Order: sequence, then structure tokens, then C-alpha cells
Amino acid sequence: MLYVVIPAGGSGTRLWPLSRAGRPKFLHALTGEPATLLQATVHRLDRLTVPEQTLVVTGVAHATAVGRQLPDLPEENVLVEPSPRDSCAAIGLAAAVISRREPDAIMGSFAADHLVRDRESFERTISEAVAGAREGKLMTIGITPTHPETGYGYLRCGAEVGPGPVRVVEEFAEKPSPDVAVEYVSSGRYLWNAGMFVWRVDVFLAELRRQQPALFDGLTEIAAAWGGPHQDAVLGEVWPQLTRISVDYAVMEGAAAAGLVATVPGTFGWNDVGDFDTLGEVLEPYDEVGNVVVNAAKTDSGEPPVLFHDAGGLIVVPESGRLIAALGVENLIIVDTEDAVLVCHRDRAQDVKALVDALKEQGDHQYV
Repeated sequence: MLYVVIPAGGSGTRLWPLSRAGRPKFLHALTGEPATLLQATVHRLDRLTVPEQTLVVTGVAHATAVGRQLPDLPEENVLVEPSPRDSCAAIGLAAAVISRREPDAIMGSFAADHLVRDRESFERTISEAVAGAREGKLMTIGITPTHPETGYGYLRCGAEVGPGPVRVVEEFAEKPSPDVAVEYVSSGRYLWNAGMFVWRVDVFLAELRRQQPALFDGLTEIAAAWGGPHQDAVLGEVWPQLTRISVDYAVMEGAAAAGLVATVPGTFGWNDVGDFDTLGEVLEPYDEVGNVVVNAAKTDSGEPPVLFHDAGGLIVVPESGRLIAALGVENLIIVDTEDAVLVCHRDRAQDVKALVDALKEQGDHQYV
């Protein structure tokens, strides 16, 4: 069975003020279903693994909520990081802990806040990635682009490997400009980088040791103490010294240059729910003019607390329960929480993070 690792960190600043540091987006139900994004992630993987082989890496502030939302998960499978050190430390810690249980295990890493529409296709894609991982490749899941998206990184693909759909990854490309994104998609050589990985833990840890020896040594020291009487002491001493770096930069880019990375193209309705505009695109419209209502509590009439008149293309989050009335406006995002209201144009959705940064600079941490 596959070991599943779910990094559950970050605060989802582009979904502010709904997503906050204390309750980030993966703890919210955002897709019209009762399950939170975290719960949906675990559910879509439960035919590929078992709870005993499912690990969540999360921060101190979220550990209790994660345990509450995932009651079937063994308590020791929630790995709590004392502070954010980016994805390589989180994923590397899980790999090191798994290695002590089963040195040649195959592990998959899947973000806690992604949306997948076609579960069967997703499972087939992961199974194909597992086959590539058995052959010693560091596998990624690449998403076949549906449009020239500028908000995602890309994978430049080379030749096919073997009889299946596996392709060599030649390069990890940064988020492109609009013109470059058009070139990427029209070339047919690029896939979106979904940030999903499948590999043998021994292969990954060997690459981590080659490229990031200090980070490898620190994680190995922590993993050796994990579950024992000195776990907290070792974690408190070593963790703050670990390099803060993403797994793409730390391992995958260098591994791709060495010919060790491959990908499986996926077409299973993937989305990373990165901002409110994206959320509006994946949810069913509330009415015939494209208004979308997210996370709404129902009124006594059974309807969400919204009133639209001559207004279209809105994304409205009436979390506070107050009535939101919109008149004569189009393509806006309106988010109403108990202590903050956001209003912006949909084409500025990616810039919401700048508001969070400004609040931090002003010292208004109660709102972030």
C-alpha cells in the first residue's frame, strides 16, 4: 500500500479574510460539499492506502483541528512542525519517519487544499506514477493544461519512458508571463506543476542527501528521535536550524537536471483553489447570470443571505450570516466575515495577498 503524506500548512492568504493563519483554507468546506478540503483530500486517497499509512504534516496551531477533522487517523500520524520551514522540511520529515518504518516504501505527497473532480481518473494516474516510482524515478503528477494559466508553475517534458504515459521532466519552469504561457501550452511540451509527488523514500532521501546534506542530516536526527522520550527536545533544537526551502528548489530541479524526474499527465479536473476567482470558476453558479455564493448559511427560507439586482459574475462569501445585497455591479468578489469585509474586482484576486502583507506591516495581526 502507498504511504500518503499530506502537507497541511500555509494560511491561504489569497483567500483572506475567509482563510486566516488560525484557520487556513484546508480546514474550510469551500466546494459546495460538507467535507473540508483536508477531509476531501484524505477521502480521495482512501482506496490507495489505509489510515495507518496516512500522515499529515501540520503546524502547532492547526494540529488539534486536523485531529478533530480526521478522527480515523492515528494520533502519531499527525506530524507537528514547530514553525513553518517550507515544503522540503515538511515532506522530508515525513519521508524520514516513513523510512524508519519501511525503508523502501513508496510515498505520495498531496497538498491538503487541492480540488479533484474525477476520482477514478486520479487513482489511475497515481497508480501509473507508483509504477514509475518503483523503477527509481522521482515522479510528479503533471496536469494537462486547459488554458495558458499564469498562476501555475510548469513542467517541461521530454521523451516518454517505457510503454505507459510516463515522460521525462527536463525542467521545472516558474510561473510564466501571459505570452510565455501561450507558448508553453501551444508547444505541447509543458504540463502544469500540480505539486504532487510519488517516489520511493530511499530514492528521495538519497537525492536530499546529495543536494541538501545539512537539511538531510537535521531531518535524520529528528526522525531518529521521533516517537521517543527525546522527540520534543530534539525537534525544538534542530528544527529551527533547518533550511527554509521548497522541495522543488531543494531537490526536484536538481534531480530533473540529473535525469531522475518523470511525470504522468493527469486529466482529472484538478484545481488548487488558489484564490476567489478560481473558486468562482469551479463552483456551480447560483443563478443564470453567473453569480456564485460560497460557504453560505441558509436563512429561514432555505436560501443564502444574498440579494442580487442587475448584478452578475459576482463571487459572494456571506460567512457572517448578514445579508449581502448587490446592485448594478459586475465581476466583483465580496467576502463578509465576522470582523472583516473584502471587496475587489475578480481580475485582482491574485493580489489579495498584498492586503495581508499590509496588515502585517501595520501590526494588525488580529485580522490575519
